[in-house]
Amino acid sequence: MTMRLERLAVAHLDAVEALEEAGQVHPWRRATLARALVDDTLEAWGAWRDATLLGHAVLAWLPFEAELQAITVAPHARRQGVAGMLLAHLVTRARQGGAERLLLEVRESNAPALSLYRQYGFGEDGRRRGYYPPAETRGGEREAAVLMSRPLAARAVD
Repeated sequence: MTMRLERLAVAHLDAVEALEEAGQVHPWRRATLARALVDDTLEAWGAWRDATLLGHAVLAWLPFEAELQAITVAPHARRQGVAGMLLAHLVTRARQGGAERLLLEVRESNAPALSLYRQYGFGEDGRRRGYYPPAETRGGEREAAVLMSRPLAARAVD
């Protein structure tokens, strides 16, 4: 079965909330998700297989830049190319929208995400110490956010 990408809307809120609950240690709240689906400065995209939402990503539009605010993949759909498909689409959308760079931040212990972002041309710009609340596996210790960006010039590699 093939995956398809679709711009998410309020009609998808229940599916997005269920995905967040299943796929995140600290999921976005329903009200935050609802705002992301109607805010003109954000784009939320979902990766679907038939009627099942496998993953979603949120892109924020900033002056001259765009920011990946969230990317979540259902646990049963990980390591199947869902995150890469969403990320490649957001890189294209940010470039089409005229952004000069695409920014993101990621938990320093999230090795799979760091590897994916590096594969898509993101480089580390710095760290925010103690940014993320403790993950269950970190024993109550707050964790640094790795700040990353990727230039979006027409010649940038996808």
